[in-house]
Amino acid sequence: MELITPKTMPGAMELLPRDQIAFQRMLDTIRRSYERFGFLPVETPVMEYKRILLTKSGGETERQVYYAQSKGAHDLERDIEFCLRFDLTVPLARYVAEHEKKLIFPFRRYQMQRVYRGESAQRGRYREFYQCDIDVIGKDNLPLEYDAEIPVVIYHLFKELDFGKFTIHINNRKLLSGFFASLGIEPEAAAGVMREIDKLDKRGMDYVVETLTGETFGLSAEIVDKILGLIQLEGSNSEKLNALTAMNIDDETFQTGLDELKRLVDGISHSGVPEAFCAVNLSIARGLDYYTGTVYETLLDDYPKVGSVCSGGRYENLAGFYSKSKLPGVGISIGATRLFYQLQQASLIKQETSTTRVLVTRMDLKLSAEYLALASELRETGLNTEVYYGGGKFAKQMRYADRSGIRFAVIMGETEAAKGTVTLKDLHTGDQVEVNRADLAAVIEERLA
Repeated sequence: MELITPKTMPGAMELLPRDQIAFQRMLDTIRRSYERFGFLPVETPVMEYKRILLTKSGGETERQVYYAQSKGAHDLERDIEFCLRFDLTVPLARYVAEHEKKLIFPFRRYQMQRVYRGESAQRGRYREFYQCDIDVIGKDNLPLEYDAEIPVVIYHLFKELDFGKFTIHINNRKLLSGFFASLGIEPEAAAGVMREIDKLDKRGMDYVVETLTGETFGLSAEIVDKILGLIQLEGSNSEKLNALTAMNIDDETFQTGLDELKRLVDGISHSGVPEAFCAVNLSIARGLDYYTGTVYETLLDDYPKVGSVCSGGRYENLAGFYSKSKLPGVGISIGATRLFYQLQQASLIKQETSTTRVLVTRMDLKLSAEYLALASELRETGLNTEVYYGGGKFAKQMRYADRSGIRFAVIMGETEAAKGTVTLKDLHTGDQVEVNRADLAAVIEERLA
């Protein structure tokens, strides 16, 4: 029989155990941070109805969607009913609309699941990846204070993740929409202009200028200069807000966006987030059309090439496709898989030790029952413990423990068994001590403290 070459699908992250432990611990930190602020867990199916998933996603996103052939059929003439979710926000809108009468509002949820996008296969671009979202959904209205709370969550989360200095960039799409309207840009074109200026960091100034003055948008050089002047405002948050106020833009939407941005900055500051970690950035627009007000992007200052590691914003009408109720929301998403990969490439992720703390070695087959009992005693105290059943020379068992990332090895021969003791070897320090079997768990816990 010809062997099939084992090969992972391009665009999927598959890790060896010790790297997987590091990734899982990052997820655990994110989960703890979300729960600390009162967010509750939710999961939704990996597949959604096509008519639900694609209601308001934008053409670019729709081209990346994976369609699911139902019931294993290969009949291409049948209409495809389901799609794999490309994010967690649209499924959330469906979830809230469907369970509206059973939920308590404001509904605070976190969701950490895989999503799927038809990205081109290249390093760091994933087709299957974890997103870690939080959202607050209101009934009829949602006070702006929730918009200000989201950056506070981000600040404490990334401080705990400890990936170095970061900045939470904030803006308001109403402000941009109003400014574009004051320049005579039609609302239908304004969303496209936002998507283009959101590409400024990725594509560069020349590309954005060429696109906006080109055939697609046809804006004059004068108008484009005014747009660039706005989005390139510099200074402290207060200086930027004062400059925006001084423009005296006679547009209600602009003034509403400016007022919301001022209140957002005040709320974040009053919650104890230093200004060094949160900056007004008028070039942040977010590419998805369902954002209607506040938008966020978080960047690692020392690693700008990583790109946004946490983004999101406010949406007013997303659930309007599924419910007559007005269900506004605000939230953010962390692309955990891509973040982990990028940080790993930057050597910011260290390979973790094993989740197994103790290896009970087997030096004498006649003591096999004692080894099993010893392992059970350690597990009863909460210590993750493995028994090495392979036997063999002492050096082989120590090499196994070391390569597996297990810190402690317990050794017991006839002499130790007769005395009621064991030898404990710490593979981190290299030293070993003889301890009473009854005290073994306490000694290990003390060294782990």
